[in-house]
Amino acid sequence: MRDDEWLNQRFEQIWQLFFPDVEKKNVSIRWKGQWKNKFGHITTKKDKTTEIAINKIFQNLQVPEDVIKLTIAHEIVHYSHGFHSHLPRKYKHPHKGGVVDKDLMARGFSYMLKKEKEWQKNEWYNLYKELMPHKFKQSKIINKKKNLLTYFKI
Repeated sequence: MRDDEWLNQRFEQIWQLFFPDVEKKNVSIRWKGQWKNKFGHITTKKDKTTEIAINKIFQNLQVPEDVIKLTIAHEIVHYSHGFHSHLPRKYKHPHKGGVVDKDLMARGFSYMLKKEKEWQKNEWYNLYKELMPHKFKQSKIINKKKNLLTYFKI
């Protein structure tokens, strides 16, 4: 499993290597949530600090490290664009016109973007289903049992 220290080390490495031009002020990162439809998010906490949250499912070693690194970088791009940070906002909408992917490509993440899209399309849903089986409804099985019970008047 990947722990908090591992996540913080990756966060610091990515910021230093790929975002040295972005002033880092009152921002932290943590594992949070177990989302099917998002890999991470950025928010402002009540104390006005910035928090980047990475899907807790990504602690599992079956998730490629490049996907996690790209997710971290994606959230740092939002920060650099002035979303949930002290920096001036560059855009009205955080994803309009593909600004995040364009910034990631300019910073050298093209390979990871392609790899992440393939992984998300081909593997993510099945991995989520494997790791989070309790999140999937058993309605088809239940409905079949109800129909059989009704048919046999049990």
